[in-house]
Amino acid sequence: MKNFFIIMAGGVGTRFWPRSRRKKPKQLLNINSQSSMIQNTIKRLEGLATPDDILIITTKEHKDNLVELVPFIPKQNIIAEPFGRNTAPCIGLAAVYLEAQHPEAVLSVICADHTIANETEFKRVLKSSAETTYKTKSIITIGIIPRRADTGFGYIQFDNDINKIYNKEIFRVKNFTEKPNLETAEKFLKSGDYLWNSGMFIFRIDVLLEQYKKHLPDLYNALKNLSGKFFNPNFETELEDTYKKINGISIDYGIMEKTTDVLVIKGDFGWSDLGTWDEVYLSSEKNENGNATVGEHISINSKNSYIYSPNKLVATIDIQDLIIINTDDALLICKRNKSQEVKDIIDILKSKNKNELL
Repeated sequence: MKNFFIIMAGGVGTRFWPRSRRKKPKQLLNINSQSSMIQNTIKRLEGLATPDDILIITTKEHKDNLVELVPFIPKQNIIAEPFGRNTAPCIGLAAVYLEAQHPEAVLSVICADHTIANETEFKRVLKSSAETTYKTKSIITIGIIPRRADTGFGYIQFDNDINKIYNKEIFRVKNFTEKPNLETAEKFLKSGDYLWNSGMFIFRIDVLLEQYKKHLPDLYNALKNLSGKFFNPNFETELEDTYKKINGISIDYGIMEKTTDVLVIKGDFGWSDLGTWDEVYLSSEKNENGNATVGEHISINSKNSYIYSPNKLVATIDIQDLIIINTDDALLICKRNKSQEVKDIIDILKSKNKNELL
């Protein structure tokens, strides 16, 4: 069984402003370690894949940075989309690229901006998922056992009966639900049959492309037209022309919610998608006052906050539950429970033509 890994690394990371910018989004930053998020993502695949088996899909403006950050990944395995079109075109493009080499190979899709605490368990789940999808031809997604009612994640409802047919930890998916309101998220948590949608998928390449052909025929035909052209001198031009014609759609909407043969395996390996600064706080080491800091911080009765200011002292008095991000040209201060709204700052900066801060 051949197993490839595709790492989606094309996001902008708007919720991580002011550290994450167009030229250097969060997956290229060292958010919660000494290494960048993309470097950590690749490192945790050691023992599962060789560099030749890893494909990175990014954007045109970030490809050179990635080539520099991960020189051990073959340059031809770093494919740059001309612009973002959501996850279905991204994953489909990777599948078409790899189909010529191994049409029945397993393709595991992971993201460049996740963190994993228990890498041994993570690898076990990926290996079990790959073996199951190869044998059954089912599509598998990894669902995370929810730790709280959270409105920042999509949810997967599963059917407990499937463990009698396959494996005690693999279940049939009943429904996918996009990010709910708090009341709905609390109901999901209490029900016990919902998992967080991690955005990680495992499938055979031939099975996946059949699903594209059935459910997204226009996208399928457009991407298949690129087959065999990836190493042509004018490939970038052809890819850009193709992306101008296709519609952006997520793989959740385009495939997962339409197909009837999706399984979910429970993941309990300390996963976080680090989607907001509050998620960074929750996954960070904290002092006796519940503060997580990067840089020098003087605290007087300050609690449960995340302070990032590596180049300038920050002093706080009588604050709690705040996010403080201090960079050379911008300062962000917000309540931790409002960190989802940081992305709205980008729209305001655009409206004011503050392009140097984007």
